[in-house]
Amino acid sequence: MTNLYSRLSACFPDPARPFAHLHDGTVVSYGDVEARSAAFANTLRSLGVQVGDRVAVQAEKSIDMLMLYLGSLRAGAVFLPLNTAYTAGELDYFMRDAEPALFVCDPGALAAIEALAKEAGVSHVATMPGLAEQASNNPATFATIERDDDDLAAILYTSGTTGRSKGAMLSHDNLGSNAFMLREAWAFTGGDALLHALPIFHTHGLFVATNTILAVGGSMIFLPKLDPKEILRQLPRATTMMGVPTFYIRLLDEPGFTRELVQHIRLFVSGSAPLSADIHREFSERTGHAILERYGMTETNMNISNPYVGDRIAGTVGKPLPGVSIRIADPETGAAMPQGEVGVIEIAGPNVFKGYWRMPEKTEAEFRDGYFISGDLAFEDARGYISIVGRAKDLIISGGYNVYPAEVETAIDELPEVHESAVIGVPHRDLGEAPVAVIVPRDKDFADAEAIKASLVDKLARFKQPRAILFVDALPKNAMGKVQKAALREEHKGLLS
Repeated sequence: MTNLYSRLSACFPDPARPFAHLHDGTVVSYGDVEARSAAFANTLRSLGVQVGDRVAVQAEKSIDMLMLYLGSLRAGAVFLPLNTAYTAGELDYFMRDAEPALFVCDPGALAAIEALAKEAGVSHVATMPGLAEQASNNPATFATIERDDDDLAAILYTSGTTGRSKGAMLSHDNLGSNAFMLREAWAFTGGDALLHALPIFHTHGLFVATNTILAVGGSMIFLPKLDPKEILRQLPRATTMMGVPTFYIRLLDEPGFTRELVQHIRLFVSGSAPLSADIHREFSERTGHAILERYGMTETNMNISNPYVGDRIAGTVGKPLPGVSIRIADPETGAAMPQGEVGVIEIAGPNVFKGYWRMPEKTEAEFRDGYFISGDLAFEDARGYISIVGRAKDLIISGGYNVYPAEVETAIDELPEVHESAVIGVPHRDLGEAPVAVIVPRDKDFADAEAIKASLVDKLARFKQPRAILFVDALPKNAMGKVQKAALREEHKGLLS
């Protein structure tokens, strides 16, 4: 069984057992998962989606979107979830690059998406409710198509440092190996109920959370979004929770988040952005639970984790997960760095993606001796715990989402009022860090931050838009003309605190 769905469904419990408890009280059983995913697979076939075709989805979180994901796997298609914040300009690029056979959107976006799809040559566009209705009229049985381990199951776009997004190609085995490894590493069982408030256009909510629960036949409390008060209401029914640091910061701001409320919880997991040691300690003092922090990437899913049994050390992401090979290497030569010295994290294992969609040169440049070069800088201590100390290429992680300064700078520099710009990450209590733009205007008297922000609304997803805009006469540069972003970060580190 090499199709990911076949591997996961082999672990399904009795069909009557619950898979998902929805916020409106609806319960989706494992029998429903089998029938509904089959109906979606049949619907894809009726629309002409063939094995290997891409199914692109930009829609609000719903259980039907999850069933479409599983139906795509069963039909041998390649699932392509897109951030709901992406703008029309970004979607145009994805359509032309991925050439999906079907694009699924929310009803309110249909007219705009149809216009983009026509220009990009995408043959079929549907709304998520419309596709779900079609599925209701299709057979609820489907013979899952066999796929090889290396066949693609999904493509996830990740922003490029040059402004061009890259499609990370993830195979059935990439996703399957990671799910079954996490099942063991984090001791998940069929008795677990995972509180799921993560988005499902992202690897964390779609693959780490969902696939791991399916791999044990457990259940989820499936919430539409982060709502601290709703999470407080649902926590008594949960045994585990996965979140980004923002989730835990928001919960700590709630007076009702008490030790008594969560004393029965088995595990809190945090990822997608660094969890500060202060928040780790504050959470532990408040609840008696040590958050398990781990490290993953779009291209690899999970790589490193603090232990389920053993010390979870604040400020570290733990040790390599079973089956994953990690080396801390010299960024230039690839030579292994001595213990305690900083180098770039490089990753090998069955979880590592197959490369970037239609970017063979970029793929080749990102691998060295079979290891994927993450770009994240870290060191390993004497106990084998890894601490991430920075990110190459000035990546900003804001609320769990990657923001590449070059992409934002390109959008800003295109504005007629701007001479040049630098975008930096500044500490932010809620988001971890947030983008700030430092701009040299063409007219030295120009200082209209709101006008700049308004010009970026249709160019960049909300999470990429600068939280603050500063105007300066000149950017700090070295002798080679390179902007000294470290100096800017240090100067403005307290701006958003």
